[in-house]
Parts: sequence; structure tokens; C-alpha cells
Amino acid sequence: MIDKPLLAGVMILLTLSLIMSYSLSVYTVLHFHYTDFHFFIRQSVAVFIGFVTMVILSKMDPDKWFSKVGLLLFILFFILMIVMQFLPASLVNAVGGAKRWIHLGPMSIAPVEFFKVGFVFFLAWSFSRKFLSRTNMGFFEELRAFSPYLAVFFVAVMLIAVFQKDLGQVVVLGATLLVLFLFIGSSMKFFFTLLTGAFIAVIGLIFFAPHRMARIKSWWITVQDSILSVLPFKAVQDLRVEASVKEPWQISNSLNAIHNGGFFGQGLGNGQFKLGYLSEVHTDFILAGITEELGFLGLLLVTLTILLIIFRIFKIASKVKDPMYYLFSIGVGLLIAFSFILNSYGISGITPIKGIAVPFLSYGGSHILASCVAIGMVLMVSKKVPRGADGRIL
Repeated sequence: MIDKPLLAGVMILLTLSLIMSYSLSVYTVLHFHYTDFHFFIRQSVAVFIGFVTMVILSKMDPDKWFSKVGLLLFILFFILMIVMQFLPASLVNAVGGAKRWIHLGPMSIAPVEFFKVGFVFFLAWSFSRKFLSRTNMGFFEELRAFSPYLAVFFVAVMLIAVFQKDLGQVVVLGATLLVLFLFIGSSMKFFFTLLTGAFIAVIGLIFFAPHRMARIKSWWITVQDSILSVLPFKAVQDLRVEASVKEPWQISNSLNAIHNGGFFGQGLGNGQFKLGYLSEVHTDFILAGITEELGFLGLLLVTLTILLIIFRIFKIASKVKDPMYYLFSIGVGLLIAFSFILNSYGISGITPIKGIAVPFLSYGGSHILASCVAIGMVLMVSKKVPRGADGRIL
């Protein structure tokens, strides 16, 4: 028996995604002269394909199909991320020098979304074979043992952060990798060494990319007064950025949309900031759009549903006996959690905007389908969890 609460939570968010893709895309539809149901139909196709894929995967025998599906995701989309850099412009259109999507007729595929799921499988598959029986490794032994995974991650960083200019996805993958290291017994010394190295690497990727530096400065304008006001040191005040930097209007309008929603919201379809003030609000800023139209209550329900999904995934992981299933389920839960945190922090101005989609909610076929594939594999695993006569997890 699959985990029905997990399936129900995912379906609630996918249904809300369809509703909001119609409600929030009104300005984009008018601006580009699309039909009224342009985004709704495209999202409906993605949700339908994702749902069918999720159901098919959930019915498969994990002992027979789980590893095959996971390895296919990892190998195929790792190769695609490499090959897409050399494909012609008719298949891969560079936007700002970044090649992120492969165009196949009316469809576009973002390989990185599927690679994330495959990467988590690769880690779970390999970790369960190599490390769970090892204990008390020294620091240099840990470094030597984990170096192949760090090498694979470094290649992924180059492909995603450098060629695709998508630092947010790297942050999600890196955070997931670090936490999984802890789950297989790495020492805290090794963990904090990697964390320090990752922090330095992210600073480097920001410093040597002008568009990221501009985004950091734009974000800093919105938070510098509140931060610097509690730091009385004279030298710290030199960090203040003057108004010559471009105003972070996306963050400001996002905060205004959230504030305008109040507790109960303006009502479905009655949002004002989707009318050209927040560009592409049905994608990365969908939480701000939901909050304006459905209020704090709507945002709370979305957050609780996300937490329910993560909780059910972790509960499945805690009860399943196979270490590969255990680590994969944890990894999927972490991907969802980190993506939701980075997006919600970005639209509220706590951190710079990363361009991360909200799991199961944001408009976009690739992330919807990839998320459904991940949940389908977890549902496949959930059949191995011991249950009582009433279907509850024991």
C-alpha cells in the first residue's frame, strides 16, 4: 500500500498550482497576446503527465525497478547537461549566456530538475554500498573516501553554476549533499570543513559574476538599514550601499503584495501586484501572489501542506529497512525543504532571490514532472514500509 497522505498532500499543491497559474498569469497573457487559458493548459498538461508518471512509478516493484529508474535519471540527465552546451541554437536557446532548456517543439526541458533527483539516487545507491558499514574514519580517510562524490559535485557545479548561471540549484544540491554526509556518519569536523569550503566557493562564484554581485547589492539595499542599525561599529557603516545601485523593485513589490494580502487576502483573482508590478509572478514569486489573493491563511495552508509532505517522506525513510531507500527518501525530503526555504526567504527579502521554483506550485513543466518522479519513487518505496491492518505505518 502506498502512502496516501503523501499522495494527497502532493495533489493538493498540484491542484492549487493549476488554479494560480490561471489567476496570476493574467498580465503576461495580455502583454504577449496569449489566449486566456495559455498557461493553465500548459500547466494542466504538465500536471497530468506528472500525475500519471507518479502513479505508474508508485505501482512498480521497488526491488526490481527502483535502481533502474534512479540510474537512468542520473546518467541520462548528467549527459544531457553536458551535451546541451554544444547543441545548436535551434534546440538550446542561450538566455543571458546561460543554456538551461532544451527545446523540443512546443516543449522545453530543464535537465537540471531531473538531474537533482538522479543525483540524490546516486548518492543513496553508492553510500548504502560503501559507507554504512564503516565506522570511526579519520579526517583524511573521510576526505579520501568522499572525494569521488565531491568530484562529481564539482562537475555539477561547473555545469549548473558556471554554464547555466544557476547558483540556486547548486545551493540546494550542496546543502542536500552535506546533510546526507551526516546521515552516513561523517564527523562534525569534516562537515564543518566542507561547509566552510562551500561558503568560500559560493562567495567566489558571486564575486566573479557581475550579475550575481548586482543582485547581492540590490538585496543589501533592502536590509542594510535594519542590520547596520544594530551594529554601532564605525567600520561596519562603510558597508552601506548608496542609492546609485538599481532599486530592488521585485523584492519591494513582493513584500507589498504579501502585506496587501492581509490575513484573508484580496480574493482569488483580485490581486493587484500581478498586473505588471511582479514579473512572472506565477513562477518564482507564486508565494507572494498566493499571499496577496488568499492571505496569510492561504500561505499558512500551503506551508502546512509542504510540511506534511516532508514529514511523510521522513516518516517513510525512518521505517523502511533498506538503507538505499532510506537515504533516497531523506534526500528527496531535503530537496523539497531547501527549495521551499530558499524561495520563501528570497521573496520576503531575507536572502537574495535565487530563482528556485516552489515545489509542486510554480509554473513550469520540468520541475513539476521531476518533482512527481521523485514522489513516485518515494511512493514506490513506501510499499516496503510495515503497516497495520488499518493501513497506518507501524
